[in-house]
Amino acid sequence: MIRLGAGLNTSKPIPAVIEEARGLAEAGFKTLSSSHIFAYDALALLQAVGEQLPEVELMTAVVPIYTKHPFAMAQQALTVQAATGGRLVLGIGLSHQVVVESVYGTPFVHPLKAMTEYLDILLPLLHGGRAEVVGEHFSCNGGPIEIEAPAPAVIVAALGSAMLELAGTRADGTATWLTGPKTLAAHIVPTIRRAAEKAGRPSPRVMAALPVCVTDDEAAARLRADEIWSIYGTLPSYRAMLDREGVDSPGGAALVGDEEQLGEILDSLAAAGVTDFAGAPIGSREEVARTREFLAGRAG
Repeated sequence: MIRLGAGLNTSKPIPAVIEEARGLAEAGFKTLSSSHIFAYDALALLQAVGEQLPEVELMTAVVPIYTKHPFAMAQQALTVQAATGGRLVLGIGLSHQVVVESVYGTPFVHPLKAMTEYLDILLPLLHGGRAEVVGEHFSCNGGPIEIEAPAPAVIVAALGSAMLELAGTRADGTATWLTGPKTLAAHIVPTIRRAAEKAGRPSPRVMAALPVCVTDDEAAARLRADEIWSIYGTLPSYRAMLDREGVDSPGGAALVGDEEQLGEILDSLAAAGVTDFAGAPIGSREEVARTREFLAGRAG
C-alpha cells in the first residue's frame, strides 16, 4: 500500500503551521513535508514541527543544494535528527537555472557533477566520517561532525535519467513533483530501481507529489491547476516530464476525478512502485475539503 503524506502550508505563521501539522498527523498522514523556496527554511521549520509532534516522519521536499554548503547541510540535518529523535528524511535537489542564477547568484553549470560532488561530501559527514573533496563546484576538508544522531535517509529529486541513476546509486530514493502516473510507472520507477539494483542497494523510496482534486467538474479543476502552476510548464525539467506524460500543461498531470477514480489511480501508483504520495489539494472550498477527507481516509 502506498504511504500517504502531506505538505505543510508554509505561508502561515509557525504556530499555525504546527497546529495544521498536528491535525494532519492525527488524521493519519505518515509523513509531513516542507518545500524550501521563498518562505521558511525547510529544515528549521521541520525541527519546530517535530519537537511538538513526537511520531510523524519529517521530509524536506526539497532543499536546493546551492542554498547550503554540504558541510552546513549535514550539520543542520544532524541537528534536526538530534532534536526530533531521528525522524528526518533529507530531500535535496538542484532547483532550476533561473532560480539558482537569479536568486543565489551561482552559475548553473554541469548540474549532475555538482550533485555528485555534493553527495561525495554530504554522505560521509552524515555517517560520522570525514569529507576530503576538491571539486569544481563543492570542496571540503573536514569532519567528523560531533553530533550524536543517526544519519537521515537522503533522497535526491530527480527527473532525468542521469540524475535518477545517481539517486539510485548513491541515495535512498527520489522525490518528484508534477510527474504524472504514466511517467512514474514507465520512466521514474524503473530507472531508479535499475540503478539501485546494479549498485547493490535496497529498493529505493519513490515519493510522488501531484495536484489533487476530488470533484465532479474535471475541466474546472484542471484549469485551476494550470492557473496555479503555469510556471512549471516553462521550466525545462518539468516540461520534459509533461511531454513524456502526453499532456500540454500542469493541469493535465493533476489527479482529478471522484473518490473511486482517484483510489484506482493511487492503487496503480503503488503497483508501479511508487512508495509515497503527497497530494496538493485544489479547487473550491468544498472540493478541497472533499479531497482532504478522501486522502485522510486513505492515509489512516
